[in-house]
Amino acid sequence: MAGGEGSSAAGGTGEMRSLALTPTWSVATVLTLLVAASLIVERSIHRLSNWLKKTHRNPLHKAMEKMKEEMMLLGFISLLLAATSRMISGICIDSKYYNSRFSPCNKEEAEESLSTEHDLTRKRNHIIDAILHRSLRRNLKAQSHQVESCHEGFESFVSHEGLEQLHRFIFVMAVTHVTYSCLTMLLAILKVHTWRKWEDEAFRDNHESFSQIAYASATRRQPPALTKSSSFRFWSQNNAVMWVFCFLAQFGQSVVRADYLILRKGFIMNHNLAPTYDFHTYMIRSMEEEFEKIVGVSGVLWGFVVAFMLFNVDGSNLYFWIAILPVALVLLVGAKLQHIIAILTSEGAKLTAFGPRIKPRDDLFWFKKPKFLLWLIHFVLFQNAFELASFFWFWWQFGYESCFIKNHLLVYCRLVLGFAGQFLCSYSTLPVYALVTQMGSK
Repeated sequence: MAGGEGSSAAGGTGEMRSLALTPTWSVATVLTLLVAASLIVERSIHRLSNWLKKTHRNPLHKAMEKMKEEMMLLGFISLLLAATSRMISGICIDSKYYNSRFSPCNKEEAEESLSTEHDLTRKRNHIIDAILHRSLRRNLKAQSHQVESCHEGFESFVSHEGLEQLHRFIFVMAVTHVTYSCLTMLLAILKVHTWRKWEDEAFRDNHESFSQIAYASATRRQPPALTKSSSFRFWSQNNAVMWVFCFLAQFGQSVVRADYLILRKGFIMNHNLAPTYDFHTYMIRSMEEEFEKIVGVSGVLWGFVVAFMLFNVDGSNLYFWIAILPVALVLLVGAKLQHIIAILTSEGAKLTAFGPRIKPRDDLFWFKKPKFLLWLIHFVLFQNAFELASFFWFWWQFGYESCFIKNHLLVYCRLVLGFAGQFLCSYSTLPVYALVTQMGSK
């Protein structure tokens, strides 16, 4: 018994030991590992930036710089949190404010999840904290032992443990957002590169007439019963039917050869370019420039995170309902893009005295703003990253049986919806946007 107490006391002393009493070899070892890991990451990013410069991929280089800015912002938030944790936890408020239901979990659920997941969570925290958050963990725990924050009947505004968990959420959010951004761009570029063969075909002028291509593209988005030319007017004028089949078109091959050739021809005619103009390369450059805009986290998106944290109260199931939003937006944006293609190709299929005519214009887009669709795509990608980061954070910090993810069916539905929306947005919606946005007035 005495041995157990002595061991416990020694462990407590080791946990509270300052650098003045810590062996120099242990401090040097930890510092070496941290510096080495940081230098590896920093040098890798630097080499990638130099490669993007040498290959004249300026938009991607700007996107990389944007990601570095976001990482710096998250790092500053993390540093600020560590520096002010003592002051924040020292703010005391009446305990009655913590007895309301304005919290993600009720007290009984929290205690139950802590009792069932205590050992597993403790092991996870020890392993990862030893690598990532050693200094902050010791600092917070030392403060929690040294500071008697509040008198009886009062509680800390946010406890040391809560601040440590928030710090870890910032780390998980940063890693997930950067990973999702890179994955999004990779899938989008892979998809767009599959269209290169159509550009080469157009460059060689090895295809049928413009009107034939336009007609083939237009009839692809109509029911089989309406594919006859006599029914074409009904199809092109029945907006409701067109929307239904445009919605369904995004689940198959979102862009086919006829679509690409007709939109390429419309762009070249609208801008008075040579028939041999490399539209595919121009489109990739435009997509790289747009990628710079969707990798960042704007103030509006940070406001969304704050609002979500505020209203995610017990019983709301807010995470499930929010998981539906990005999927719904992806489907809506995808249907709109298909609708724009359908309108342009149906116009191109109509013969006039001057031959086939197609007129790209901003009126085809919502609010006459093509960039509004890009903002919706940006929101979807950020929301998907936030959804996955939240899941990992809950699992890591509170356990698989915690009140945050206690309903496993809803959790699985959220994950499936999130991954499906991410793949559809990256591999279909964003490439189609890169093509269709060239049909604006500018």
